[in-house]
Amino acid sequence: IGAMENEIVKPRSQRHRRVLKARAPKIHENDKKTMFVRGGNTSDVVTNVLKEMYMLKKPDALLLRKRNIARPFEDQTTLEFLSKMNDCSLFMFGSHSKKRPNNLVLGRFFDNQTLDMIEVGVDVFQSLRDVKTSKCPLATKPCLVFSGSLFESDDELRKVKNILIDFFRGPVVENIRLSGLEHVMQFTAEDGKIFLRSYRVLLKKSGSRTPRVEIENMGPNLDLTIRRTHFASDDLFKKACKQPRAAKPRKVKNISSDVFGAKKGRIHMTSQDLKNLQLRKVKALKRKPDASKCNKNKGKKTKEKKQK
Repeated sequence: IGAMENEIVKPRSQRHRRVLKARAPKIHENDKKTMFVRGGNTSDVVTNVLKEMYMLKKPDALLLRKRNIARPFEDQTTLEFLSKMNDCSLFMFGSHSKKRPNNLVLGRFFDNQTLDMIEVGVDVFQSLRDVKTSKCPLATKPCLVFSGSLFESDDELRKVKNILIDFFRGPVVENIRLSGLEHVMQFTAEDGKIFLRSYRVLLKKSGSRTPRVEIENMGPNLDLTIRRTHFASDDLFKKACKQPRAAKPRKVKNISSDVFGAKKGRIHMTSQDLKNLQLRKVKALKRKPDASKCNKNKGKKTKEKKQK
């Protein structure tokens, strides 16, 4: 009993109560929040990358102003503490050193513990300010495009793709209108490098109901080199992907859906009695009475006449 009392955290104020309520286990999770952390030493390139990625991830993002001397691949306690304090599930850590210049670490947490990470080096960086075009509005959900067969054939890049989708996908929505698809992020894998390009979608008149789609470079654009990776074990990854029973949709009998999401239902009908089927009242379709019934009716009529 004493051990259980130590695990239970009692709120000390109204603000503490709201924080504990937000961190409590839920059936449906909130949108993942990302924190951007600056290391002990950062270059101008790394600082600008963190700021612009923070702008793309708003409002579910947090940019920490103070520097944090940490080495994620050697010791993750600092990042795990910051994620627990700020309630963040994703992080991007930037640093710069002679051995690893312009270094970025992308990762995610599970139960306030580091799940997996990838370390990349920024070879080429093109800022939003360098591209003189109009930009997408704030909090626009991006459309992610992955080019290159390596994302499917290589085991390491397949896991990197999973991390990138989780990092950049934005909030989860059920429906989206056509005019809401304004931002496209393309990832291309080739020779151990990942090329990130950001485009803005333009819908122009085509003379028909379907508009003509064009894209223009918006920025930021990055050329990344994969340096180190740290992936979770199969058991831990399976545990992180586990869903509660209440979150899973219940299977309804005789209802299925096709590839396009359209519902199809199966109806079970009882056998029909065609003799009692209601038809149109036409003389040609009138049923003739049986001969036995006619003889009985005639006999009844003659008896009634005799009695009278």
